[in-house]
Amino acid sequence: MTRLRIASVNVNGVRAAFRKGMGDWLAGRDVDILAMQEVRAETEHLDELLGDEWDILHDPATAKGRAGVAIASRRAASVHRVTFGPDDFDSAGRWLEADYDVDGTVVTVVSCYVPSGAVGTPKQDEKFRFLEGMLVHLPELRQRNPLSVVMGDLNVGHRTLDIRNWKGNVKNAGFLPEERAYFDRFFGAEDDPGYNAGAGFGFVDVGRRFAGEVDGPYTWWSNRGKAFDTDTGWRIDYQAATVELAAKVVDVKVDRAAAWDERWSDHAPLVVDYQL
Repeated sequence: MTRLRIASVNVNGVRAAFRKGMGDWLAGRDVDILAMQEVRAETEHLDELLGDEWDILHDPATAKGRAGVAIASRRAASVHRVTFGPDDFDSAGRWLEADYDVDGTVVTVVSCYVPSGAVGTPKQDEKFRFLEGMLVHLPELRQRNPLSVVMGDLNVGHRTLDIRNWKGNVKNAGFLPEERAYFDRFFGAEDDPGYNAGAGFGFVDVGRRFAGEVDGPYTWWSNRGKAFDTDTGWRIDYQAATVELAAKVVDVKVDRAAAWDERWSDHAPLVVDYQL
């Protein structure tokens, strides 16, 4: 059997993250595949920062300095795809999927960065359009390869357990009932007997399954006030694995920094071990 360690993190600008210590974290984490969101850099910057030992796939945003997703891996992908949603939908920098042959087992990995949205603005319309695209694409992804995982900053807290101050955010982007309904489709609704066990589209919220029915563990904290120090966070970073791949999870960790001034991003990495 082969252990496959997959990590996902919104780096909030990869060059800034490396200046603040991301390289030290990565050097000591023994990661096989790393999915990054909000890269905000050029491919040559990723090459320089990560070095020759990594195979790098990168889909930058149409507008420079925004979004951008990447996957770095210890082995080269056999194929990768960046098309997502309708032909006239600009998904550049937000969806990158790749197939990896892991000792004879093909695993499909997606680095995904869902738009953050803003209620009552075109940004929220863009977010709903992206989520609509996921409704179409996720079943196709699972049909193509039952061992698939969509990971990244999905910018929605699915349940009240996922946001510390959920009562104050029910009318805000990231916790709107309309947004959370999409995640009911992905994982099953909270009151569904098959929730997170194959209901919905047959995807499993790996972080929630492993943590159980507890608050958090959160993956993002606002830079305002003392949100990090008081753990007033949001759990908006996911590894959404097909039920077939989720059955192979043996460990899940949120690598929360020990202190506010030791963070290298406003998000914490989500690290999952799969036993293939």
